[in-house]
Amino acid sequence: MSNEIMKRFLHRTDVSGRFVVQSSVTGITYFVEPIDNGKPNHLWGDLDPVTKKLTGNYGNQRRGAVSLKESLITSENGFVNIDLFKGSPLAEIDRRDRLYEQGNN
Repeated sequence: MSNEIMKRFLHRTDVSGRFVVQSSVTGITYFVEPIDNGKPNHLWGDLDPVTKKLTGNYGNQRRGAVSLKESLITSENGFVNIDLFKGSPLAEIDRRDRLYEQGNN
């Protein structure tokens, strides 16, 4: 992976949600990138007590995820063993580490 991709990956992680984990079991470095599926359930704001409507738009500026088309984790960018799944990325890393320890890698 190029230094440019690494810089982009770690730039404004509060907005992108991207992070890196190095396994203490395998030494493998995992690049994690939450993907936003575009559903509106991530909207934040204030509930107006009179109109019962959502006002403001605070949380949408830092959604902590990227769209699939914004993803930097691609084979063209030098990534291997790319996987898209639902659930906790840390639980998935733990699962992979346990498989490695059992010799099922």
